[in-house]
Amino acid sequence: MKIEKELLDDHQVQLTVEVEADVMEANKRRAARQIARRGKIPGFRPGKAPYDVIVRNYGEAAIVEQAIDILVDEIYPKVLEEAEIKPAAAGSLENIEELDPPKLIFKVPLAPEIDLGDYRSIRLKYKFSPPGKKELDNALKEMQQMYATTKTVERVAEMGDYVLVDVKGERAKPKDEEDRSAALSRQGYALVVRKEAQDDEWPYPGFSKELVGMNPNESKAVKHKYPKDDPDESLQGETVNFEVTLKTVRAMILPELDDEFAKTTGQYETLDELEEALKKELEFRAQNEYDDEYYVELIDKIKAGATIKYPPQVVEHEAEHVLEDLGNRLAQQGLELETYFKMQQTTQEKFMEEEARPVAIKRLERSLIMDQLAREEKIEVNDEELQNEFGQTMTEMQYQGLDFSKVKGGRQGQQKVAEAIAMQSANRLMTRRVLERIKAIATGEFKEEEEKTEAEPKAEKTGKVPEGGAAKKSGKTAAKKAEAKPKAKKSASAKSDKEKPKSTAKKSTTKKPAAKKDKAE
Repeated sequence: MKIEKELLDDHQVQLTVEVEADVMEANKRRAARQIARRGKIPGFRPGKAPYDVIVRNYGEAAIVEQAIDILVDEIYPKVLEEAEIKPAAAGSLENIEELDPPKLIFKVPLAPEIDLGDYRSIRLKYKFSPPGKKELDNALKEMQQMYATTKTVERVAEMGDYVLVDVKGERAKPKDEEDRSAALSRQGYALVVRKEAQDDEWPYPGFSKELVGMNPNESKAVKHKYPKDDPDESLQGETVNFEVTLKTVRAMILPELDDEFAKTTGQYETLDELEEALKKELEFRAQNEYDDEYYVELIDKIKAGATIKYPPQVVEHEAEHVLEDLGNRLAQQGLELETYFKMQQTTQEKFMEEEARPVAIKRLERSLIMDQLAREEKIEVNDEELQNEFGQTMTEMQYQGLDFSKVKGGRQGQQKVAEAIAMQSANRLMTRRVLERIKAIATGEFKEEEEKTEAEPKAEKTGKVPEGGAAKKSGKTAAKKAEAKPKAKKSASAKSDKEKPKSTAKKSTTKKPAAKKDKAE
């Protein structure tokens, strides 16, 4: 068997494989016997007819096609081994240039490769500042409003008032009558008129400020265009006309900020204790928000100096995850993908190319970077850390409503859920360890001596991060190895230049992601 290897620009490799004529001849006879066993030839028991009789009954082309299938199954794993190829997904038989002797052209997507460059020279200061007195005062004021009493007043609405409104919303460009006002109207809706816009404010952040100066029973028209990245996918980019009627204005009577107020919350004895708890909560939230922005910037800097290569099949598979995630979010809102695409005046194909693909590339590259950082930094965690993380994740999920006794599938179903939670815990722990390490490097706090000191006491109880360990679900495919005995998928265009037999078989090296046929590409 002779193999020629040609690297392609899209991180795939083209393999030209020449097979000995006697190997093809043997496979043609095997193919003939298989065909004869499946059919009936007068005068012969199944599978016992001579080769030339089978050829006359079924034709040379059918036997050649079956023989090619057998040949590909037989030689493809050996081809990959001899060519020293690590596939990322299913290879495909692109063409059959010759049949005597066979000359086959395969295209194989290569496993992703990444070179992080000199990432240890990157510096990025960590400049987090905890919230101050202003933020604490605002939080206390919000708590006051939660425990406030109200009194109906006959005056215009002012900041801080508690009001009741009727809201009728209609899309400026509805797709149909049902779409015109779906989920955009409410009767007797209660809200507090706030100076600052709230992210969770309905029907959009900053809506309550439109009510300032309105009298009871007065109506007002309000137009709002939702941003293209609005959390509600069904409203992204939509313009909505609202008719707002102010029904009632109630002035809020705030309680005094003292020890008695702290006790009414049911958790604290003094105002000082309440303030200290609020201060810690505000700092926790603010630091999480800052960390998100800091690590995004830091990983972008690492990416700028890295070289990342991956085949198109891996991006396609990741884009499918993006579509799946969107479908799950829409289902929670009572929408279907088809309805969403109609609302956005797009198609699934256009969405996949213009929106899902860019997100998929970003996810994929981030996960590849995280995986490679974990390997190069030799990030390890011990069993005790994993157990603690698992316990914390379980507690969080039970707090969110997970009840193991109600998991479908009995003990087997519970075991699968537990394994999924364990994987999620390990991924989360590894991600945190990687982020801590690159932060220490970027701020200049990490020293080689510290790395050695940290590794020594864990040497007996730790395991190195598995491939893909630091990645979330989206990154697993990128680092996934091919199975031990891969098979090739026959391309729709892979036909002999001489006989052009019809291709019907679909072969794959891995369960997924599998390369599509050429015609679909």
